[in-house]
Amino acid sequence: MADFAKQTERQPRQMETEHTVPVSANGTPLHGQPIQIVITGEDHQFELDETKLEEILLSPLIQDKKVVVISVAGAFRKGKSFLLDFFLRYMNAKGHPDWLGGDEAPLTGFSWRGGSERETTGILMWSEPFICKIPSGEEVAVLLMDTQGAFDSESTVRDCATVFALSTMLSSVQVFNLTQNIQEDDLQHLQLFTEYGRLALEANDNVSKPFQNLEFLVRDWSFPYEAPYGAAGGRKILERRLQVSDRQHPELQQLRLHIKSCFTSIGSFLMPHPGLGVATNPMFDGKLKDIEKDFKEQLKILVPLLLDDENLVVKEINGCKITCRELVEYFKAYIKIYQGEELPEPKSMLQATAEANNLAAVSSSKSLYQKEMEIICGGDKPFLHPDTLQRDHQRCLEKAMSTFNSTRKMGGPEFSKVYGEQMEKELLEMYDNYKKHNDGKNIFSSARTPAVLFTVMAMAYVFSGVFALVGLDYFASLMNLVLFVFLMLLCTWMYVRYSGEQRMIGEHIDFIAEVIWDKALAQVYTKVLEQGVKQAVQQTTRPKQE
Repeated sequence: MADFAKQTERQPRQMETEHTVPVSANGTPLHGQPIQIVITGEDHQFELDETKLEEILLSPLIQDKKVVVISVAGAFRKGKSFLLDFFLRYMNAKGHPDWLGGDEAPLTGFSWRGGSERETTGILMWSEPFICKIPSGEEVAVLLMDTQGAFDSESTVRDCATVFALSTMLSSVQVFNLTQNIQEDDLQHLQLFTEYGRLALEANDNVSKPFQNLEFLVRDWSFPYEAPYGAAGGRKILERRLQVSDRQHPELQQLRLHIKSCFTSIGSFLMPHPGLGVATNPMFDGKLKDIEKDFKEQLKILVPLLLDDENLVVKEINGCKITCRELVEYFKAYIKIYQGEELPEPKSMLQATAEANNLAAVSSSKSLYQKEMEIICGGDKPFLHPDTLQRDHQRCLEKAMSTFNSTRKMGGPEFSKVYGEQMEKELLEMYDNYKKHNDGKNIFSSARTPAVLFTVMAMAYVFSGVFALVGLDYFASLMNLVLFVFLMLLCTWMYVRYSGEQRMIGEHIDFIAEVIWDKALAQVYTKVLEQGVKQAVQQTTRPKQE
């Protein structure tokens, strides 16, 4: 029977080599493709492809939406990718009762094939998230995630634990794909993650559990006379396997207690065997006509149980629902702890969770500040008085800091204080950029350099004439030289502004003009203006006195 289970991922060699475009059950092309976001290196190191991950999760359409992550993990060659392609069919045909499609439609989407060698490596995510509306009326983004199979001949124990841990920590629903039964070794594979959960519960005052929903999916269940196919039979078997009794060894008791304490919800589903036509035919390509009726009937129950709008589970960490933008930070933080030489201790995973939790709060608060400031002084907004800009910046800064401080975070106040201080520093740097951008919109500020250069040229011209008139030819020549130099500076500045080339030279000329303005002309203009105002006041008050 185990050999039969290995065949449920079978796909003909012809389909592998032709790279056919994925199609849905009705024959139309699927939107998207599987993207490898966690890559396994030759040295058994895992790397995150941040560019591809951000292309998926930071799309303007979904980046601020809450996220649902459905992941399938388990031993290799047990039909994980095969199952995920039925998930794709359901999501693409949402609302249609005949979502399984016709009997002749091949199964495509996530790559799968027959044989005894592994197909999936690392972690893959479907490139096009599905937008669904949950019962509250809010739209969420649904992500489907495929994982490298555990315990193949090319992966170390560390590799298996890393992939399973990552997918469990990042998913809102983890489907634990098993064959034939829930055995003791299957439960022991969860022990590292449950230990992390135990420490997390001890280290935090809150009662939120580290992981969310765990679904034991038992494939090729051969004992329907003991427990029927489906969720009811799965619940019956699961209760037996997780039952704690005094006759058990303390280690076994503790394992079961850990699992129960670490997952918000635990369920189980029993699936029948897909049939000999699936297990023994090397040319099987996923057509429904080759799959047993019982298997298809249970698929119609299992898939909506996980993916129907009313059953979707939004991803939560530390009791807070997270967005696609925040999920990026958790991916980055979690992958770091698995890039060392040894398996991470549960404590290091807790620290990574706290770090990612604070970084997610920083990301959301910075995004809020940026949105507010764009409304005030964005690229299409007119020049704003510096004092008004300063007041608005202060208001937005306080709002962003308040948002950060009010967000539930792990690690304690002192741990979060470091991130708060760093965020405030980054917001002040962002404000400096907004201030420079705003100053650039001031037409008088933009015209300062040519005005200063022209003023110096005019003064040099006047002084040159005066010196020539009184016979001071040396000083007249010196003024002519100044006039020529500043004329060249003005021409060069105009060329730089017009062509966009040699910008460094333009910045130096702006600096020279600014120094001349600050050290000399501004003071002269101020005194002249004050004197003019004073004389105007005197002329206004004189008739009254007379």
